[in-house]
Amino acid sequence: MGYQNIFTQIQVKGPLEPGIPLPQGDFPRVGEPTSNYWLGKFANAQIGPIYLGRLGVASLVCGFIAIEIIGLNMWASVGWDPIQFIRLMPWLALEPPGPEWGLRIPPLAQGGWWLMAGFFLTAAILLWWLRTYRRAIALGMGTHVAWAFASAIWLYLVLGFIRPILMGSWSEAVPFGIFPHLDWTAAFSIRYGNLFYNPFHALSIVFLYGSTLLFAMHGATILAVGRYGGERELEHITDRGTAAERAALFWRWTMGWNATFESIHRWAWWFAVLTTLTGGIGILLTGTVVDNWYLFAVQNSFAPAYPPTGVVDPATLPGAMQ
Repeated sequence: MGYQNIFTQIQVKGPLEPGIPLPQGDFPRVGEPTSNYWLGKFANAQIGPIYLGRLGVASLVCGFIAIEIIGLNMWASVGWDPIQFIRLMPWLALEPPGPEWGLRIPPLAQGGWWLMAGFFLTAAILLWWLRTYRRAIALGMGTHVAWAFASAIWLYLVLGFIRPILMGSWSEAVPFGIFPHLDWTAAFSIRYGNLFYNPFHALSIVFLYGSTLLFAMHGATILAVGRYGGERELEHITDRGTAAERAALFWRWTMGWNATFESIHRWAWWFAVLTTLTGGIGILLTGTVVDNWYLFAVQNSFAPAYPPTGVVDPATLPGAMQ
């Protein structure tokens, strides 16, 4: 009865699982399976074998090309100095073309590299999605993982492809880089009247925090009933045992509503998927439909109007340019 701990106290070690036989013509799996004691403290102790397949290899190649383009451009921006490259890494960026180029293809040094990196990165992501979908079909699984991944891809495409096309300029897209990406987000919010007043942004944050709460509570509940075999969730879905009974009772007592070993995964799946789905809708409407989210919120009774400050707007004075 001592099997209750944040970390795994007991590691069940049996024959390593190589996986089901692959169909004829598929790429073989890579590497011999092995186990790691310390990894087993936190997750599954078995490492490998890894299956990539043609789509996986193509995705990794495209992703490598994209990262190389981004990395080499950042390195070139500091004069090929390796020390400065490492020191300034969070601040370095590969910027999209300027607004003067619209949707045309500019020279490499004026945004062409950004377009090329974006092409290969997008190809890598879409190839990996297709691989995820086809692997699920090959294993007789549902395609829930692929469609959850598609929701994240939707937000990515809105930011870097769909919205810039609707706005008529690649300059509307997000730069590649850590702090430059955050700076773009802050400037984007200020430019369009504060994204906090965007109702779809608000929904996205609700689902973001909600999904983290649901996943944390679900993981904690299963660990808490691990002493009763609660990690064998599939068996408990079809043949409810003491772990499932205790977990369901705990949720009814603490949360006030029921959750089963099956339904909690649907809750968590929807909350996570709706995070990026609603976020993408909010970004897509910004600048294309709504120019100022604060004014939109005031007009639609989503936010109160600020009281007058007594400061006169110079633009309203006689003789001001209209």
